[in-house]
Amino acid sequence: MTSTTNSRQQLRAELERMPDWLRRPIGNASEISAVQRIVKERQIHTICEEGRCPNRGECYANRTATFLLMGAVCTRACSFCQVDKGHAPMALDPHEPEKVAESVRLLGLRYVVLTSVARDDLPDHGAGWFVTVMDRIRQENPGTEIEVLTPDFWGGTGRNASQADRIRTVVTAKPACYNHNLETVRRLQDPVRRGAKYDRSLRVLSLVKEFAPTIPTKSGLMVGHGETEAELIEAMQDLRRVECDRLTIGQYMRPSLDHRPVDRYWTPAEFQRLGEIAQELGFEHVRSGPLVRSSYHAGEAP
Repeated sequence: MTSTTNSRQQLRAELERMPDWLRRPIGNASEISAVQRIVKERQIHTICEEGRCPNRGECYANRTATFLLMGAVCTRACSFCQVDKGHAPMALDPHEPEKVAESVRLLGLRYVVLTSVARDDLPDHGAGWFVTVMDRIRQENPGTEIEVLTPDFWGGTGRNASQADRIRTVVTAKPACYNHNLETVRRLQDPVRRGAKYDRSLRVLSLVKEFAPTIPTKSGLMVGHGETEAELIEAMQDLRRVECDRLTIGQYMRPSLDHRPVDRYWTPAEFQRLGEIAQELGFEHVRSGPLVRSSYHAGEAP
């Protein structure tokens, strides 16, 4: 028996042990295939597809989608993420803004989330590209709201722009919401988010509020890495201290045997409790559930 066969059997066994509450129908196949066709024809990417999000059918039906900008190769190597990693990402496609704007129009999307791979290789880490795509979407789809989910834009101080400058660039374009995920608790940052830092991520959200106090900020936490409830509450408190307005909490699900294993599956009742705690702490909009992801029902926030 080959190692490949063993790996497949091990992953299959792991999937079979997954709790029932993490299993859901894929949704309307025709709606999913329509999005897949439009995206494939234009050679652009969505995190819905690259990350194999379990909610993509529901989101497509609700006329929301999350586009993955600047290619499908990330310069970071987070142990939980399914997006491809590499030190030599592809060159920016000069037609990507037009392709994304056209896809938004063809799909009739009322609310769009723009995210990206980390592009530490670019002088501004891609901040200006977010703005370029936002501008093009608005030209072609003036009624569509745009949320951004950005990396931390961290890089060497001598590389043309600082982290603050890059964040200010995106904030100046006035997104409907600015999202940056903390992902996990302080203790687990290094093994889970290689290349990212807890306080650095908090600073992203703090800077957004400093530059534009009226723009809602949002962050996300994944459970299942070995964190405790007390550590999650501490992370929520830290997010509230930087005036983060919205929060998503979801279950980490291992994409492959090359990724970090799941420590445990939190129950729906535990997610409900976490959501209630978040609301008590003052988050104005909370989504907490096993299948919740960063952009889940993003357009329904107040």
